[in-house]
Amino acid sequence: MSQLTDSLVVLGRIVTILPLLLMMGLFMGKRSIGELPVFDFLVVLVLGSVVGADIADPKINHIHTVVAIISIALLQKFIIFLKMNNRKIGRLFTFEPTIVLYNGQFLMKNLKRINYSIDNILQMLREKDVFNINDVEMAIIEANGKMSVRLNPLKEGVIREDLNVQVPQHNYDIPVILDGEIQYNLLRHMRRDESWLREELTKQHVPDVKRVFFASLNEKDELFVSLKEYKPKNVPSIEH
Repeated sequence: MSQLTDSLVVLGRIVTILPLLLMMGLFMGKRSIGELPVFDFLVVLVLGSVVGADIADPKINHIHTVVAIISIALLQKFIIFLKMNNRKIGRLFTFEPTIVLYNGQFLMKNLKRINYSIDNILQMLREKDVFNINDVEMAIIEANGKMSVRLNPLKEGVIREDLNVQVPQHNYDIPVILDGEIQYNLLRHMRRDESWLREELTKQHVPDVKRVFFASLNEKDELFVSLKEYKPKNVPSIEH
């Protein structure tokens, strides 16, 4: 009988909690659900913990859970109000956007600061249909962890159909050096060897592979190199 009673209590809590969560989600706003910056992620995490404990343990006073959910939603709204009205406070609760690529060059210092690897950036670029690093004028990791990409002006705005121009297929970059290490299997895939690679690096005045943060090769045998010590000038400020 006790087990049946507990089951009915759990069922009753689910029925009452879900509509309450829906109302709180609508109250907190679309932004909290769709983008999930750091603070909003923590809010959702705490809400999940509170609701999970309430549903799993019938001995917990149900009214306390309801009060906790409403309090969390009101706190989230208050924090959003502070962020909108005070820039200094707002920066404490979120990340600033970070430039990770500028004029086709990786900004190694910024990558380390936000703990992103080359593989992370390359994947995010591919998801943006960008396969040639040299086409990128600027790539930014936004506060929600997503990437925004601006291509060089000559690489955007016009499609092949507009100009009736045929562009060769499969012209994408293959990484052959990652953080100073030659990727021999990918180099062989491109039908090249280490001696050819070092010769090409020498032509670009890079005698030491360890200086290379990222290097890629395309089907035209064009070698693109981004150095570890690259420090661009006039990088635009994007802090909000």
